[in-house]
Amino acid sequence: MRQIHRMLLAGVAVLLMQAIPAVSVFAQGAQTGGQGGGDQQGQGYVGGDQEAAGPSGGSRPSLEMPVLYVTGVEVLRTAMDPKIDVIHVTGLASSLGWSNPQLVPFFYGKPADDVLDLQFIATSPQQSQKAEGFVPINAMFTLEAGHPYKGVRVRAGANALAVKQLPGNAHADIKAEDCKQCIGKKFAEKGKASAGTANVVREEDLPRGFRTIVPTHGVAGIVHNPNRINLVLDDGNTIVMAFWE
Repeated sequence: MRQIHRMLLAGVAVLLMQAIPAVSVFAQGAQTGGQGGGDQQGQGYVGGDQEAAGPSGGSRPSLEMPVLYVTGVEVLRTAMDPKIDVIHVTGLASSLGWSNPQLVPFFYGKPADDVLDLQFIATSPQQSQKAEGFVPINAMFTLEAGHPYKGVRVRAGANALAVKQLPGNAHADIKAEDCKQCIGKKFAEKGKASAGTANVVREEDLPRGFRTIVPTHGVAGIVHNPNRINLVLDDGNTIVMAFWE
């Protein structure tokens, strides 16, 4: 009896796994690697000791979360019937180590404004990464023929970009400091330095949500955010380390 009971439970588990439905919103996602292929964009990349930054120790689980910026949205319509719309999105990841970029619906069902809302997400690095400049990343999404949408909006971690008429395109110029050359410069709080001041990193030029760590302050909590840059300062407010969590 016990053996029969275990066999029945195993059969039910298999049926439940097979019964999980695939959700459709008149669209099918198509994933692409970043610019230059998987190696450049960190497809399958796990930050090793050489590239890791910040607190040392074991790797943390990878998470699917928004990339830092969306820089372009282009919607192309095929010439042959049935005509479909292909959405191509470009963006910037905060660092190396991001992989599997994709576009996923912000919610399911037909929106009241007829604009398809998408999130631009990717798999985050398993370790903190040195600030070595933003990394280009891209993804694609296909809309089936006869879809009800009149426009597309794509949301990243720090901005959003919309195409209000299909087909069409939109672009964003990102001017935020990527901290590739921050080390050795002075950090200036908001309003304390004018634009273009030499050897200074201004608060207003950094991506929002940044964190400065001065010699006399501790670090509360263990929450990691790969889209948050940490600037470690010395007693003279000079940046001695810059890393993405």
